[in-house]
Amino acid sequence: MEQRLAANGGGHAPALLEVRSVNKSFGIGPLRQPVLDDCSFTLEAGRLTVLIGPSGCGKSTLVNILAGYERVDAGEVLLLGRPVRGPSIDRLVVFQETALFPWMTTYKNVSYGPMVQRNRPHTEIRADADRLLETVGLREFKDKYPNQLSGGMQRRAELARAMINNPKIMMLDEPLRGLDAMTRELMQEYFLRLYEDRRQTVLFVTSEIDEAIFLADKLLIMSNRPGRIEKTITIALARPRKPSLLTSAQYLEYKEEALEVLHAEAVKAFAGGSKAAADFLEAYAARDRQTA
Repeated sequence: MEQRLAANGGGHAPALLEVRSVNKSFGIGPLRQPVLDDCSFTLEAGRLTVLIGPSGCGKSTLVNILAGYERVDAGEVLLLGRPVRGPSIDRLVVFQETALFPWMTTYKNVSYGPMVQRNRPHTEIRADADRLLETVGLREFKDKYPNQLSGGMQRRAELARAMINNPKIMMLDEPLRGLDAMTRELMQEYFLRLYEDRRQTVLFVTSEIDEAIFLADKLLIMSNRPGRIEKTITIALARPRKPSLLTSAQYLEYKEEALEVLHAEAVKAFAGGSKAAADFLEAYAARDRQTA
């Protein structure tokens, strides 16, 4: 265990961001619905934290709060001990929808942020952009425009564009959703290359359990709505990670532990009439039939 923690960058990284007893509701009067309730956790510097939970549990709302786009009803969010009051380049978000500038080449899209900020020499920015494009396999497509790239290529370009800004925290809200299975697996590998090369602090939101465990240093499992962190699991798998670990005994143990919590929360959501929960329960039952 100690060797695995060391390979992961240590077991006690400092807390960069703290979420303390956050509550959030939407609506007015009797129609007001709680989305987050007493939600608390920390993000450690240089670690990849993955957030997973039932559909509709408040994951995207939580990302918007951390980014400063939404305000809490109660509780607080602290970045390096200071309250988060609004958006900042210290906290960048990559959403599900592509946001590349269609009139810019891949290279110009990636280098745009630091060029506009003007706080780094142009030679350094160009070298960093070239390294990132090489890492995500887009060096030969640097002069192409977004409409000349596949969906997977566009997502890779967006990841590189976010990382080049060196934010204190990068948040990704289901960035691989909608991609076909093969492209999604390749994107996971490209993303891990970026993370393991730069070791930036990342919060990655997903609904896919295999993706969550494959990527994470720490896994946060949210409850059914109103969302809170139901369980935290340290994923002590050595880096760099390869797809072969998906069949390892340790990986399967983590998956079983996480699925037990997710299943319990999906049962609660199903009782409330959630179709997404019903789909999850059917998938869980199918997994049991396959392993029986």
